[in-house]
Amino acid sequence: MALARVVTFEGVSKDRVEEMKREMSGQEQPDDIPASEVLVLHDPETERSLVVVFFENEDDYRRGDETLDAMPAGDTPGQRTSVAKYDVAIRLTD
Repeated sequence: MALARVVTFEGVSKDRVEEMKREMSGQEQPDDIPASEVLVLHDPETERSLVVVFFENEDDYRRGDETLDAMPAGDTPGQRTSVAKYDVAIRLTD
């Protein structure tokens, strides 16, 4: 079963989101974060962000979670306020 790492952030400016887009575009995915998909939601008015990282199995989740937890605070979009693990119960795409 697929798993999702859901992280909330505060203090995420529009400029920081644009910077992240540039950094992530065209860059190869790190081997130590074996995610199948990354979704970043942003509310520029409140400067809050929600990041959902999808993993296909428990081993991939564990590797990605360990790597993401070890990231320096300066590499994150803003101040991390929560981290949670979810089973992906339903996933619909076009």
